[in-house]
Amino acid sequence: MGSIEVRNPLLSKKLKRTETRLLIIDDNQIRYNQIRDLLTSSDHQVQATLLDDLQNFEKQLHLSWDVVIFGRAYDLKYEQALTLIHNSKQVNLPLILLKPDDYQDNQYANFIRKGVYDILDLNQADPFYLGLLRALALSRLSQSQQQLMNELETAQNQAQALVEESNKAVALIQEGIHVSANAEYLQLFGLNSEDDIIGQPLLDIIQPQDVNDFKQRFKKISQGQFDLGAFEVHTLNSKAQSKNPLKIEFLAAPEDDALQLTIEVESEIATTPTTPNEKQPISPNIYQQINRSLTKQPSDHNALVSFALSSCPDEIFNANWATTRDYFNNIYSFLNEQTHVPLFKAGGQTIVGLFQAESQAKLESKLIALNALTKPQLITVDQSSYPVNLRIGYTLLKGEVSNQDQFESLLCTAFTTSLPTNQDDCEIDQKTSISMPVMEFINPTVNETLETEKTANEPTILKALHVALDRGEIHLKYQQLYDKEDTNLYTYEVTCGFIYGNTWKDLSCLKELSEDPELSIKLDRWILVESCKQLHNFITQYPEAKLIVNLNKAVLFNDRSFPEFIAKLITIVRSKLSHPIILQFSEDDISQNLAEAQKYIAQLRQYGAEISIRDFGNTIYSESILRQLDINNLTLHENLTRMLSSDANTEELQEKVAVYHQLKNIQIMLRNLNDMTSFANAWNVDARFIQGDYFQKKLDHLIDVQDQ
Repeated sequence: MGSIEVRNPLLSKKLKRTETRLLIIDDNQIRYNQIRDLLTSSDHQVQATLLDDLQNFEKQLHLSWDVVIFGRAYDLKYEQALTLIHNSKQVNLPLILLKPDDYQDNQYANFIRKGVYDILDLNQADPFYLGLLRALALSRLSQSQQQLMNELETAQNQAQALVEESNKAVALIQEGIHVSANAEYLQLFGLNSEDDIIGQPLLDIIQPQDVNDFKQRFKKISQGQFDLGAFEVHTLNSKAQSKNPLKIEFLAAPEDDALQLTIEVESEIATTPTTPNEKQPISPNIYQQINRSLTKQPSDHNALVSFALSSCPDEIFNANWATTRDYFNNIYSFLNEQTHVPLFKAGGQTIVGLFQAESQAKLESKLIALNALTKPQLITVDQSSYPVNLRIGYTLLKGEVSNQDQFESLLCTAFTTSLPTNQDDCEIDQKTSISMPVMEFINPTVNETLETEKTANEPTILKALHVALDRGEIHLKYQQLYDKEDTNLYTYEVTCGFIYGNTWKDLSCLKELSEDPELSIKLDRWILVESCKQLHNFITQYPEAKLIVNLNKAVLFNDRSFPEFIAKLITIVRSKLSHPIILQFSEDDISQNLAEAQKYIAQLRQYGAEISIRDFGNTIYSESILRQLDINNLTLHENLTRMLSSDANTEELQEKVAVYHQLKNIQIMLRNLNDMTSFANAWNVDARFIQGDYFQKKLDHLIDVQDQ
């Protein structure tokens, strides 16, 4: 018997015909040369760049690359490189890690989970070469797919625009059957409405003189041979309003197994007025864009969500054109930031979002979370703030949208269908109370002041806060933390504020709140209840999610039933974690009465809460607090965070952090890292959690930025 040679397609010449673009991060020129030589010796064309610092890596990411190879770098870690790639235009750019000196085989899965494509040993030439080829093949495939999708999008838009401009007769054909047609097409064949043509075979309408030739052409076109798509055909249809031969052309359509048929019509037909019931010419449609998104990211569970204005401020109608334009554009930007899903402008200032999930329960969880966006919001235009009130609805989507009529029907349903709500929220409200408990005051003078001076002298902003709280218009903001150890991926810090005089007021910075302990306690209880509702809903998607909730001092020092309240919340949330809630208090508040704080924090820990101190490390009391309190976490003061702006100050910050770790085994968070420099330098400090706008901005509901 003869032998059959089996050849791996990776080893063919296809990958060698195009220049291989390598971005190599290493401090060793020898390894760089070794990688280049390995590829060139196998007849690859190589364009490679060597660097070992953060600044140059960020610049190089603006260019196109096939593979990133990471060895060693002066001020750049592979985790930083992965984060920067994730935030670049080449999100799927594979990163190969050169085998570290201290690498253990059991670490492989952890590296892959962090985002590394593969770990290769440069000392083993053949395995290294084959591993690099696999990464290169994947990268080229990803680039080709994206390029084809972009070209298809451009071609379809151009074709549709051409149809619109030339007033051609247009119909959509699926499996040889008409599924839609414009007014010109109907008029061309003497039909009164689209209902008369839907379901009609193409041959019955065109009635070609040479049936066999038409069938053969149509078969080849259906198989993708669109170079045969434009031709002339003599029709035997006596109702045809155009002279023979008909000039027809078949084009690709967004729908699977569908073709767009266009026929040139005479000018008198094209300009004949249409009745109100007749369809207008087919133009680029939102439903086709939605279908393309479904093709790119298929899912069994989908929903269309409509975002529309429930009201619009008079200032917008009275503003200049640029302000009005930017107001509506910024609403789109706001929703894009808040949802991280494909969004489409559907006209009439309505925006449609496509939400997808692996299961119906997870999809419903995402929809429930959107209720937070129905609260009054603020949109900034040219440094001025304007209110925006959104009306949000949804409809489930079963497969692709077949035509414009179906899309409009879906949009109508979404517009009138309220978002689902979590039925368990009622249980949380019933089993927990945000009403005022009996309070205990440490300072008697405070008690006397509260008894003699009540709301008469209350600051205006506190009166407004009372109203906002009663209406449930306090905004909770959630911001995801980045865990360097990649084990607690779904930890979120909760902050809050409210809109006062068209400006945002951060309640953690509201000094007037200390003047009203009752309001402070009621507010903190409300924050905990509402954030736990979000958490209870969110753990459907991510069971390991947990919250760090920022609170004021009154609820710690004056609310004697607070520990029991926390215990109830933890039980009702039904998290699989033993400590899903971390209570975070200000260092300034704690330092004012350290002995009492020590006692009450111990009680809270007994009832199942973990404790964190925020704004830590900026006073002479910081180390004393760390020694005396039974706490789990620290969030460093913003003055310390600013030290990350330079390398020298970063080293000084690391020295401070090292002292904290010596005093206690503690988890440290660096917050407000809103630019690439501070976020990257944070990797050189022994703080496990880093947080800031560079990773995820503060959002009105819980989402995972890594799952987009």
